[in-house]
Amino acid sequence: MSNQNNDHYYRNIPQPIRHDGAGATDLGPRDIMRDMENPDMLVPPVTDAGTIPNLRFSYSDTHMQLNHGGWSREITVRELPIATTLAGVNMRLTPGGVRELHWHQEAEWAYMILGRARVTSVDQNGRNFIADVSAGDLWYFPPGIPHSIQGLEEGCEFLLVFDDGNFSDLNTFSISDWFAHTPKDILAANFGIPKQAFADIPDKQRYIFQANVPGPIDTQIVQDPYGTVPLSFTHRLLAQKPIVTPGGTVRIVDSSNFPVSKNIAAALVEIKPGGMREMHWHPNNDEWQYYLTGTGRMTAFAGNRTARTFNVRAGDVGYVPFAFGHYVQNTGNQSLWFLEMFKSDRFADVSLNQWMALTPKELVQENLNASPELMNSLRKEKWPVVKY
Repeated sequence: MSNQNNDHYYRNIPQPIRHDGAGATDLGPRDIMRDMENPDMLVPPVTDAGTIPNLRFSYSDTHMQLNHGGWSREITVRELPIATTLAGVNMRLTPGGVRELHWHQEAEWAYMILGRARVTSVDQNGRNFIADVSAGDLWYFPPGIPHSIQGLEEGCEFLLVFDDGNFSDLNTFSISDWFAHTPKDILAANFGIPKQAFADIPDKQRYIFQANVPGPIDTQIVQDPYGTVPLSFTHRLLAQKPIVTPGGTVRIVDSSNFPVSKNIAAALVEIKPGGMREMHWHPNNDEWQYYLTGTGRMTAFAGNRTARTFNVRAGDVGYVPFAFGHYVQNTGNQSLWFLEMFKSDRFADVSLNQWMALTPKELVQENLNASPELMNSLRKEKWPVVKY
């Protein structure tokens, strides 16, 4: 490599030096690519301070569980210790791939990222549910309710969210696992058939397996003498009319418009280039984030003179503890889409701008020595996403 190329190479290596001169070069062993992906962690804003723990983890750094029929990977408290309220599983199913018949102690909320799938369930009253879901759709299965997922012609990929940060999808109640760990004479007694009928049952949990693509949904309907479930287990989130602001869009889903979803509320947020999810906090619970597209930065303020900034991109999970002030900026040239999820039956947030606008003017001015420009910028209406 020529000296000129060497100079160009070293000039483009980021160094932990702030524009005011604070810091020094890092000439020792380092992951330069990682530093380039995380410029606001290598050189934090001068306002960052204190010891806030890690609030971000990437699915790219997780273990891949590979099966015939698909794969899965998860982020729990094992990967992101502060995320105690929710855990997430990213799963892919091939055409015909099946996430086997199973159930959980936890509620399951899901967002379809791409493709199509068929979900099935039966509730405690013997009422069944069979539906097809596409990109942008949700499903929700309450704790203890059995269900399955199967990829249709193009296969599918989705995010599963569970209302316990310790949850692992590899530790659930599966039909094949129960059959494998039940004596055949008990199975025979339960179903009223000879033991020989169970000669070929699996000897272990199947979890994900390959099957044929199911036929059209109208050929798969199972007539149920008790009827179908009264509250739909699916919801078309992306088709929902959004809240539109100059900086982007927001679609909110909770038990008010998806009644069965009693344990998890969410918002699908789009931040356009030059936009920002406004400074706010949530008064009901921690926030678990999943970034779908784009790049951005998320800063959390914990009070007591502490704040920390994280760079985020598609495939990352972010986490904001209860009542921490925070914001998310789009740092790229395409829309930044992400999900905010909460262990709650309702979505709730408090806008810094709106709070100030609805507080006596003199009080706000005296608190902040606020300029006329700041006071004139206050809005009584909430804008979840702003343009800057």
